[in-house]
Amino acid sequence: MTFQSLHIKPPLLQTLETLEYLTPTIIQQKLIPEIFSGHDILAGAQTGTGKTAGYALPILQDLAGKYEDGKHYPKALILAPTRELVKQIKESFCSYGQSLPLYTAGLYGGVKFETQARTLHLGVDIVISTPGRLIEHLGAKTLSLDAVKFLVLDEADTILDMGFIREVSQTLHALPPKRQNILISATLSTPLKRLAEKLLIKPKHIEVDAMGTVAQTVTQYLYPVEADKKIELLSYLIGSKNHPQALVFVRKKVEAQNVADGLSEAGLETSVIHGDKTSGERNRAIEKFKKGEIRVLVATDIAARGLDIPTLEAVFSFDIPHVLQDYIHRIGRTGRAGRAGEAFVLVSPLESVALKDLERLLGKKIPRVVLEEYAPKTPEEPQKRKRSVSEKIAGAFGKKREKTPTTTKKRKTTKRDGFKTLESKPTKKKKGR
Repeated sequence: MTFQSLHIKPPLLQTLETLEYLTPTIIQQKLIPEIFSGHDILAGAQTGTGKTAGYALPILQDLAGKYEDGKHYPKALILAPTRELVKQIKESFCSYGQSLPLYTAGLYGGVKFETQARTLHLGVDIVISTPGRLIEHLGAKTLSLDAVKFLVLDEADTILDMGFIREVSQTLHALPPKRQNILISATLSTPLKRLAEKLLIKPKHIEVDAMGTVAQTVTQYLYPVEADKKIELLSYLIGSKNHPQALVFVRKKVEAQNVADGLSEAGLETSVIHGDKTSGERNRAIEKFKKGEIRVLVATDIAARGLDIPTLEAVFSFDIPHVLQDYIHRIGRTGRAGRAGEAFVLVSPLESVALKDLERLLGKKIPRVVLEEYAPKTPEEPQKRKRSVSEKIAGAFGKKREKTPTTTKKRKTTKRDGFKTLESKPTKKKKGR
């Protein structure tokens, strides 16, 4: 199958050839025709499957075909959970639509509101935004969504997990009732099911892999380890396996900083991104990692959303994430675009319950690799006293076991006992004179 057979027209075809997009991926083969048909869509797709091009190409072609000279106003809205993913999606739209007369804006925090407002005032056709910043612009009336034809929620499960359900509801009220809705998610959580029931009308269901599954190109390994030996084991694995680059995920930002410091002390060039870092610091760290200037990037789950490095071979989970679905997003950063990848997870005895829940979500056990010097020590059971031969045969052949005489403990006397003693003594009668 080719992009031409999917009814992609020459202006976009030429751009795709320049970008060396020769054959559509499975998700693109399924998604593009359904968007052209105008159906609402619920798609299950992992990161790295080409899902962005799957919805960007038909949207760009539709908008370019109906473009009126000089009229730029929002006709497509794409919501994404983080600024990093917004930036990535915007780059993709600009790259695919470089020969089209369409303008794209990316809205997210960490950038001056006024700068974004000026861009919107000049006119844009496609708005890509985080839910929070979008509501700010709607409140300030710097943006109108009255003419939006396409609504896309990319990584919809994460949008809801991050608590943006109120912002999504407010956005839906600002949109025209007649539009095409596209929900794309790696997992199908209960809140997402509720949103899909509310938002989608007779949707087409598209699944490359079942939602909540891991890409087949990724091989997983689980290393049992004592909690205080995790950094040491992580350093050993990155070094011994000769990975040119490694992305390390950590639950908490404080722990992320500790891990980054520990790896740096071990001689590994390491940077870290988390919520306490400014947008500029995060961007510089990501760019250095993409260029290969640093070997290890330590990140919290939210900070790494939208990170796209097709050649990344290894992802490490320093712990099991609070939101189990984030594990699927973590390991989806490797094994992209059909390439092979490896995912390592370090699990301490304190995470045994979370591990059971994770493997229940995956539907299988993650293969264990035990390194004796790092693995948790199994607690030894108290040994029972061995009985002597005479004790074992005692009582055999009708011979009774001799009972060990029991000694009763003498009760402690009290003052009351003293009174009893006095009462029990006979009183002597006094003799008369």
